[in-house]
Amino acid sequence: LIIPIRASFQIALNQNYPNPFNPSTSISYAIPEKNSVNLNIYDVSGSLVRNLVNESLEPGLYTVSWDGTNFYGSKVSAGMYFYKIQSGSFVSTQKMIFIK
Repeated sequence: LIIPIRASFQIALNQNYPNPFNPSTSISYAIPEKNSVNLNIYDVSGSLVRNLVNESLEPGLYTVSWDGTNFYGSKVSAGMYFYKIQSGSFVSTQKMIFIK
């Protein structure tokens, strides 16, 4: 679920909440101008686990949920994961902990 909220702000990737999490967590980010957005989850080895967002978005504050599953719908192992956003020249990465 992606919910846009109109406001004036700078581009940002916020810390997920809750963290650590189980069974799901929310990741919020801000896009100040229309741009393509790619938000991915990676494991500690750098392998892509799941793509959460891959589309062009209007300016806004967005929140997306991750339920701890991979591309195939299987629950991932407990441990540290990274989420990375790319929008235009902006790239930011944060870490999160999935617990069982």
